[in-house]
Amino acid sequence: MRLTVRVRPRSGRTAVGGDHDGALVVRVRAPAEGGRATDEALRAVADALGLRAGAVTLRSGPTSRTKVLDLEGDDLELAAAVELLRNPGAGRRPGTTVTP
Repeated sequence: MRLTVRVRPRSGRTAVGGDHDGALVVRVRAPAEGGRATDEALRAVADALGLRAGAVTLRSGPTSRTKVLDLEGDDLELAAAVELLRNPGAGRRPGTTVTP
């Protein structure tokens, strides 16, 4: 599966979630220097989707904030997981709460 992400380097914390013009937002603490933000973004996406690190590879955009990633896994499961990350409330019924 291919996934477009928008990386926000030098964020207060590393987190995956939200939408920016159709791209999944990935916030990373690392600066955009020497590929550090890209490497951290790949690890963050893998962790958020429950994939091993090697299952997430950079397809394009090594120096851009907008990147295209290749994800290895079941496309339907990955698409559902990505949609929940883009819209965290989309998978819940109205009136329900999520407890950590």
